[in-house]
Amino acid sequence: MLSLLSNWYKDRFSDPQAVTLVFIIVGIALALYFAGGLLAPLLVALVLAFLLEWPVAQMGRIGINRTTGASLVLVLFIGMMILLMFGLVPSLWKQGLGLVTDLPSMLDKGLITIKAYVEKYPQFLSTEQLDATVGELKKLLDTQHLLDLGKQLIGYSASLLVLMVYTILVPLLVFFFLKDKEQLIRGSKRFIPSNRDLARKVWLEMNQQIFNYIRGKVIEIFIIGVVSYLFFAIMELRYAALLGVLTGLSVLIPYVGATLVTLPIALVAFFQWGVSPEFGYLMLGYGIIQALDGNVLVPVLFSDAVDLHPVFIIAAVLVFGGLWGVWGVFFAIPLASLVKAVINAWPQVNSASLTLDKPEDETADKQTSATPSN
Repeated sequence: MLSLLSNWYKDRFSDPQAVTLVFIIVGIALALYFAGGLLAPLLVALVLAFLLEWPVAQMGRIGINRTTGASLVLVLFIGMMILLMFGLVPSLWKQGLGLVTDLPSMLDKGLITIKAYVEKYPQFLSTEQLDATVGELKKLLDTQHLLDLGKQLIGYSASLLVLMVYTILVPLLVFFFLKDKEQLIRGSKRFIPSNRDLARKVWLEMNQQIFNYIRGKVIEIFIIGVVSYLFFAIMELRYAALLGVLTGLSVLIPYVGATLVTLPIALVAFFQWGVSPEFGYLMLGYGIIQALDGNVLVPVLFSDAVDLHPVFIIAAVLVFGGLWGVWGVFFAIPLASLVKAVINAWPQVNSASLTLDKPEDETADKQTSATPSN
């Protein structure tokens, strides 16, 4: 058993290029796992610089120097974010507070409907069991409790220090990443072993895939969010903007996100209309949007970026999401594609090294026996 493991290790890790690739991947993974929280502004800046590199490069092709191009792109990006924050966030905030405030009354309305079904089908659920369950839900959904919890979360996430870091440090880092890209890459190569041709091959394969994936996700979020909002608004569903944004953001988690966001949409529609044709039309339209997203939009946007089985995608979401939270979920598919690229680029085992010496010995013996003796 030990000899088998030893031979496997020698076959797989005898190539210096493979050892360098493993060293780079393990080093980056350990840095993200143990210092991801401290490096969060740096990681956010790296992601944004990666996304904004394309327009900066296009400006360079038409004669605009890199410093000017980086400045223009960054100013335009910050302006779009400010417009988005002031145009969308207040509406979402208002609808979110309204949803929290209306939860108790929605629960009472739903309770009346459920009690009617309990009285009609008592063999499935008794009235006592229903009252006990509703009592626990009312404690959990107490309005003041939810408002206090929301204030605590907002106070924590919107502290002055966090705002200063992300509003000042991140744009500054993005600017220098874009402006001094080549200089930073040359400097970082000093810390990487010289035998990095295999790592370079993997990166060249992944670079375009990651860009296509992130660009496709941004487009998918925008399209699904806008279409869902318009459909909810036409149906006059309450909290249409909030639910539309949630539907758009749900595409960040493949397969799982669509399942999770269906619950609040169905609950709001049920509490607003009950069991009625409007409820059926809404769920049918929402199902059509999800079907078009999965069968039309995703293949068009990610045909060249993702070639993974759904089982591997879900496993990647669970593993990387558990390791790195929201960022792990967002980059689950690129990370899974990276694993696949490493496996495909890994040096193959030389079959000649597995050839035993016995046949050669037998051949030599046959040649000796065939030689005439004196």
